[in-house]
Amino acid sequence: MSKIYNYDVMKERLSTIEKVGQLFMPAAFINDTEAEILQLEKLIETHRIGSLCFFHSRASAATNYEGKNKVVYNENSFETLQNLIQRYQSISKYPLLIAIDAEWGLAMRIENTPQYPYGITLGAIQDNKALIFEVGAHIAKDCKAAGIHWNLAPVVDINNNPDNPVIGYRSFGENRDLVTQKAIAFVKGTESEGILTSIKHFPGHGDTATDSHLGLPVIAKTKSELLENELYPFQQLINEGVDSVMAGHLSVPSLTTTDDRPSSINKNIITEVLRNEMGYTGVVISDALNMRAVSKHYPDRGVLEWLAFDAGNDVLCFAEHTAEGIEKILNNATKEQINTSFNRVWKLKEKAFQNTNSNSKLDVASCSVLNRKLAEKSLTLLHGLETDISEFRNTDFCTLTIKRFSEANEAQEILSALETTKQEVTDEEHILLLLTPPTVKPTNNFGFLNQELDFINQMIATKKVVLYHFGNPLALRTIHAKGTLATVIVYQDFKEFQDVATEHFLGKVEAVGKLPVTL
Repeated sequence: MSKIYNYDVMKERLSTIEKVGQLFMPAAFINDTEAEILQLEKLIETHRIGSLCFFHSRASAATNYEGKNKVVYNENSFETLQNLIQRYQSISKYPLLIAIDAEWGLAMRIENTPQYPYGITLGAIQDNKALIFEVGAHIAKDCKAAGIHWNLAPVVDINNNPDNPVIGYRSFGENRDLVTQKAIAFVKGTESEGILTSIKHFPGHGDTATDSHLGLPVIAKTKSELLENELYPFQQLINEGVDSVMAGHLSVPSLTTTDDRPSSINKNIITEVLRNEMGYTGVVISDALNMRAVSKHYPDRGVLEWLAFDAGNDVLCFAEHTAEGIEKILNNATKEQINTSFNRVWKLKEKAFQNTNSNSKLDVASCSVLNRKLAEKSLTLLHGLETDISEFRNTDFCTLTIKRFSEANEAQEILSALETTKQEVTDEEHILLLLTPPTVKPTNNFGFLNQELDFINQMIATKKVVLYHFGNPLALRTIHAKGTLATVIVYQDFKEFQDVATEHFLGKVEAVGKLPVTL
């Protein structure tokens, strides 16, 4: 890899067109064909691209996934990722800044890599910033092992809308101070291993029921309300000196006076509010520009990229029209605009490449040890008492597990199995219910069929049930949990969390977590 020279050297060495190329971050896909890889290599060489953001595959990218395109899983994705990074770096004139979304670890994008809990699980942990710091540090080590410099995390959106289809479980919770504290600990842990972070999705994506991958969410709050709540974590992390801020695709009328464009391409919001009012001087990266909240409104190639840059974004993530975007920026931007953004981006590169000499390897064993600690500290007794569970243990209870082991289950198959289950528990009085929702997102009742929910709620109403819930706790809005003898939230279905749940039921550990959202 070529040496990363400091800004004072490079500002004179790069031509204006090369400086603009440094602002572009196309998507790179781990499971691309050779033809697609060669196409991206040509883009890097021709336009002096500055960075890449890696995704698993074209079919699993968020705007495509809703179309149910088949996702091909690759057991060797991590090794493929490493090789691709080295390959792309080798043909780039200037070192590439490599980014990925690893909010809960590389497993968010890459199979067979360490996975850590979702934000909502970490939000349940009380008064233990050190554990959240550890999560950030562990994920950062895994990033280094892959050759990644920039983790586009953490989410600092406040989870104040339970119907949010895209944030929900990714947020630390509904309380601004809790979200801020957890985010700061995560960022500091990440920084301790020399990996960059990005707080997202400015100015706050939590209070919406629209997925910005598919449409434009509207945040209908006053500016004072936003400053008090949604903008608070961003301001606190800006004060801490965060590496970058990601601009989300949101309609926020109260923050813009003359421009009705989405926040990610709105100069009033990025330049005026984020930079001038909140005092942020670092890198702003756009949320993916292929997301339909913005992309469907700007079909002319390069226009969206220009608008994003002109609004104040320094890095154009998932730019799909690089050549046309570069041309638009060259034709419309001032040299001062270009140099200012190049300055920020190159200095971020300098920081990232100070920590490239690493022998980090994926450490699955230490991941498991940490997940065990996180499971113990997050386990939450939502309803009932510990004594209710200890008394239940002495009954002749029946254990019932409701969990889909295949996402491909057809409705008829599910209903047939449900009828069998009904017959099996007809004469049972005490039931230990181990429940895992089919999906982590709220769409279609978290994947439950109405008949399944009717059965679960009927069982709770007519029998003595102790419920252990393995999944997004917001799914409990579909369950009459208050009718149980006790309900325990486990949050994740990892083995470590299952083990802790078992030990809790046996009275060997205590539930000390606290639900970070209101049901």
